[in-house]
Amino acid sequence: MSTTRPYSPGDRGPEPSGASGASAPVPSSGVTEASGAASAPAPASASGEGGGRQARRLAFEDATGVVPLARDFTREALYAWGWLPSATADQRAAAEDVLLVVSELVTNACLHAEGPDELLITCEKKVIRLEVSDRGTGQPTPRTPHRAGRPGGHGMFIVQRLCLDWGVVRTPGVAGKRVWAELGAPA
Repeated sequence: MSTTRPYSPGDRGPEPSGASGASAPVPSSGVTEASGAASAPAPASASGEGGGRQARRLAFEDATGVVPLARDFTREALYAWGWLPSATADQRAAAEDVLLVVSELVTNACLHAEGPDELLITCEKKVIRLEVSDRGTGQPTPRTPHRAGRPGGHGMFIVQRLCLDWGVVRTPGVAGKRVWAELGAPA
């Protein structure tokens, strides 16, 4: 797993601003939903297939309780995209892994940056990509050596173990970073 690549192997890289398709903001929660196929999200199968690239965005501006907010937002996306409810234990475990990784990424933004600015969740084929942006200057890395019995320092180790890949994207001249992680649907 890597923390230095700006995007995963074979990926086109981060989408330019506004390139994720049509969007329809929901003003009260700072939520935006987009689908690569149409302005309304296409139905998805349990593996997240069927509608092309689908995306949801949550802005955390002036929000409190951001970790549970992010988990609830992600859970709603998983239901909308057919990852939940799960038909099998493996599918349930995959959805729980997504929720755990969201919690870890948002918590790290709270603890080590100035809090999260935004959560972007995209689903394309059998991969969920989570991106949390913040204004922090630090570089997230798993603590090594990892000491399972000690409190703290497990967040990025968990992300590294559960994800297909993860990394950090920085935009030159812009404060902060975007930490991303990708998880796959069960076979």
